[in-house]
Amino acid sequence: MTDTESTLSNARRQLERAAANVDIDSGIVERLKHPTRVQQVSVPLRRDDGTLEVYTGFRAQHDDVRGPYKGGLRYHPEVNAEECIGLSMWMTWKCAVMDLPFGGGKGGVAVDPKTLSETERERLTRRFAEEIRAAIGPKKDVPAPDMGTDSQTMAWFMDAYSMQEGETIPGVVTGKPPSVGGSHGREEAPGRSVAIITREAIDYYDWDIEETTVAVQGFGSVGANAARLLDEWGAKIVAVSDVDGAIYDPDGLDTNDVESHDERPGMVSGYDAPETLTNAELFELDVDVLVPAAVSNVITADNVDDVQAEMIVEGANGPTTFAADTVLEERGVPVIPDILANAGGVTVSYFEWLQDINRRTWPLDRVHEELEQEMLKAWNAVRAEVDERDLSWRDAAYAVALSRIGEAKETRGLWP
Repeated sequence: MTDTESTLSNARRQLERAAANVDIDSGIVERLKHPTRVQQVSVPLRRDDGTLEVYTGFRAQHDDVRGPYKGGLRYHPEVNAEECIGLSMWMTWKCAVMDLPFGGGKGGVAVDPKTLSETERERLTRRFAEEIRAAIGPKKDVPAPDMGTDSQTMAWFMDAYSMQEGETIPGVVTGKPPSVGGSHGREEAPGRSVAIITREAIDYYDWDIEETTVAVQGFGSVGANAARLLDEWGAKIVAVSDVDGAIYDPDGLDTNDVESHDERPGMVSGYDAPETLTNAELFELDVDVLVPAAVSNVITADNVDDVQAEMIVEGANGPTTFAADTVLEERGVPVIPDILANAGGVTVSYFEWLQDINRRTWPLDRVHEELEQEMLKAWNAVRAEVDERDLSWRDAAYAVALSRIGEAKETRGLWP
């Protein structure tokens, strides 16, 4: 596979490889290579200057054998149907690894949100919600924030849906502000789960966390929360980066002193650190743990030979290409996959969905406690596959997910 291949190609290759490790009907595997449906819609927007522009929106629904579709909505110029299908497949595995009663979905609008005013983003979101309204719902498909969207986007989306349905339905999306049915702890949940899984992996390999060095590529919502928690637990965070560059201190950075890119864009690369690096140079650092927490396809066949880390924990979705993954496995570098490590987001989204159904808010300490329990349960299930069958961490995570999905499909059967 070349590194120019798409997210969908990557997801299908991973599925084929994983299926070899699971006793699952070949027909089910073939079915899982394809989404149940993909919706493409036109989203007209009246710009602030009075002109009309039409954007293209998508919603891919991969599989719902275990429950409603679940997955983010992203606003990004390169959003397309194929990417949404690939990402929706990853959501299916992620929900199954975590044993959540959801299947995978993903969607978005092909737009650069930075070119829109806040009022334009609101109008775009409300119109997009209307265009895909028939396909979504708290028992059908539950979107969440993703790249280029946030809790405010979800509040607008929920309001638009609720107005047309004639009642307030907070459970149609997750990742909302707590004032309108969102869960405490949702925003930091993916980073928190990355930190929990990194801590468990450090323990698994009998490393001393206080002697463990960590580099985090992408000091945004996921990367900053993961880094700060690991810092609190004693790990030494030696490098972090944003889109403009990286900062490095071999003695360890004070992660609470560095503002994340989400908090103040440009703050990371502008921070007064002993040394500045490019993002490419961050990947070459001789560290114990590398956490790619920004975007997909950053560890590729072109740069994998320069990666010096002893272990990789995926904070972003699909940061390691299939080709690079193969090289790392041959070198004996463990890669803890995204579908386990960053699954805190969808897990706390599940908690939010439950809170919305029951109209009962959980305090933050309960969210943290339940997330810890769910992450450890998933970690132990994957670790058992690694230990018993000598699988890589990615293959083990897929084996757990596929066996659960396969069992559900066998039990439900094929209609008609």
